[in-house]
Amino acid sequence: MPLVILTGFPCSGKSKRSKDIETYFKIEKGKEVHIVSDNNVIGSTNITKSDLCFNAQKEKEIRSILKSETLRLLGRENVVILDAANYIKGYRYELYCASKNSKTTQVTVECVVNQEQAWQWNQGLAEDQQYTREAFDALIMRYEAPDSRNRWDSPLVALQSEDPTPNEVLDEALFQRKPPPPNQSTQSAPLSSTNFLYELDRVTQEIVASILSAQKLGISDEVKIPGFSDCVVSMPGSPLSPAQLARHRRQFLAYTRLNPPASPQQSAHQLAHMFVQFLNTTLAGAH
Repeated sequence: MPLVILTGFPCSGKSKRSKDIETYFKIEKGKEVHIVSDNNVIGSTNITKSDLCFNAQKEKEIRSILKSETLRLLGRENVVILDAANYIKGYRYELYCASKNSKTTQVTVECVVNQEQAWQWNQGLAEDQQYTREAFDALIMRYEAPDSRNRWDSPLVALQSEDPTPNEVLDEALFQRKPPPPNQSTQSAPLSSTNFLYELDRVTQEIVASILSAQKLGISDEVKIPGFSDCVVSMPGSPLSPAQLARHRRQFLAYTRLNPPASPQQSAHQLAHMFVQFLNTTLAGAH
C-alpha cells in the first residue's frame, strides 16, 4: 500500500489533512485506506501528550508502535496514511527504507503553519487534549522540517492551512510512478547464515572501537574507518560515549534483523558501509 507521511508542528492540521486524503482515495478512487494515528496510540496509554514529550523512552515506544503498524499494512495497493508528528528526519528515513523494502511508493505531506496559529488551535482543543506551553515549545524546537532534496522526504507536498488538498498530485505521486528499487540496505531476506551474523557482529564492533579510538586522539569531525576506504562517520560535534555507541549498534543490529540485505552473503565492506550509513543518518537526526 502506498504510504502518505504527514509531518508538521503540533496542532498544524495533520489529522484534518489525513481525513481529506482518506475521503478522496476512498470515495473518488475506491481505494482501501488505513490511517495510523499517534492520537489513537497515545490515547490507549496512561500518559498525556505533554508528559510524553519529556519521556524519551515512552516516546520511542510510541514511535515503534506506529512504525510497526505502518509496516504491517504496507503493500503495493491502496493507501496507508501515517498521521503523526514524524518530526525526526532519521525516523522518516527509516520509513523511507521500509517503503522501498515493500516495493511501494510514498509521499511526504508537510502541514505548514506558523507557531502562533498552531498554539491558538491547540488552545481550542478539549483541555485533556491540549499541550502545555512547555511541551508545545519543546516540540517546535525539535521539529526537523522535511527537505525535498532528501530522497527520503521526496516527493514533498508542503501545504499552508488555507490550501486545498492537492488530491490529484498525491494520486500521481502514489499510483502514477514506479517505486524506488530496493537496494542492499533495504532489501529483505531471511537471516539464516551464521557467518552473516558473525560478520555483522564483528564489523560493527570494529567500527565502534575505531570511533572511540579516534575520539581519544581528539578527532571530532570525521572518522575514517581503518580497513574500509570509503566509510567515513560524520561526528555530531560532541564526543559519543561508549554507552551511546553501544545503543546505536544495538539499534542497527535489531533493524538489520528486521530489514536484512537481499543476500546474507555480504562482504565485510558492504556491512561496514551499511552500519556507517545508519550511524550518519541517526547522528544527524539526533542533533
